[in-house]
Amino acid sequence: MCFSRDVWQRNQALYQKTLALPFNQELALGTLSQDIFRHYVIQDAHYLLAYGRALAVCGAKAFDAEAVIQFTQGAREAIIIERSLHDGFMQAFGITKTDFENTPLTAACHHYTSFLTATAWSESYPVVLASLLPCYWIYAEVGKDIVRQAVKDNPYQAWIDTYAGEHFNEEVRKVLAITDAVAAQSDAATVEKMHLAYTKAAELEYLFWDSAYHQRQWFSLD
Repeated sequence: MCFSRDVWQRNQALYQKTLALPFNQELALGTLSQDIFRHYVIQDAHYLLAYGRALAVCGAKAFDAEAVIQFTQGAREAIIIERSLHDGFMQAFGITKTDFENTPLTAACHHYTSFLTATAWSESYPVVLASLLPCYWIYAEVGKDIVRQAVKDNPYQAWIDTYAGEHFNEEVRKVLAITDAVAAQSDAATVEKMHLAYTKAAELEYLFWDSAYHQRQWFSLD
């Protein structure tokens, strides 16, 4: 069995819980609070910058030229999307540059970005690949599920179209193919570390959306 099929089966229950999150269900129905979405967009912009850095490190560790191109271009696209959030969603939902700059990372966002960057710098290329995969793959699958449920004139249609669109899904297919090829060349211990890295990142994807829905912040001593 290829790595991607195995890792998806192992984490199927977590994926179903992710689909059932109130954030994703209400997004599809167009009933998600704009305050929640604004909170999410700010944290997502912070996240994408760190994700872009992790992709760049992954590209530097890649085994072949095509993978170097894939992940360095992926890093560039993550930064482009991060900037487009400022020019698009943030303006549309009344988020100013000052709002963004004065909003720190939440605990969930900090945990996820710290995990990705630490893994990118300290782990082998196969493990780095596995840690980055959930952001690609789970977003694409959640996007497709939301499209099937989305109401007409959904106020969040632009977000839905981004992650359910063919361009993003083509990138996901490329990353899956690279990950499967690398896993097939790796020893059993490395593949198991890949599974652990994927699961941790998938758990953090769940936590990121759940945290956004509840607009959780760092705890206060007040």
